[in-house]
Amino acid sequence: MFIFGWRTTIEQLRMLTLVCGHCGHQAAHNMFRRYTKPTFFFIPLFTISSHYGLQCTFCGVSYDISKIHARQLGAHA
Repeated sequence: MFIFGWRTTIEQLRMLTLVCGHCGHQAAHNMFRRYTKPTFFFIPLFTISSHYGLQCTFCGVSYDISKIHARQLGAHA
């Protein structure tokens, strides 16, 4: 019997102060990386997908950004 599954993990990269595109307020935004790994007997193996995103702490809206945009925002902070 084999136990196989998926594990998605969210890693906080940094907090940025930006103007939210949804609510228009200047607020802290959580920049995060969400990645998925297959597991075998509850042991994560390798990353099969990785996505970057921002979440506004004022209104709670979350949206995906590209890896290049995440690196640019991280370099300016």
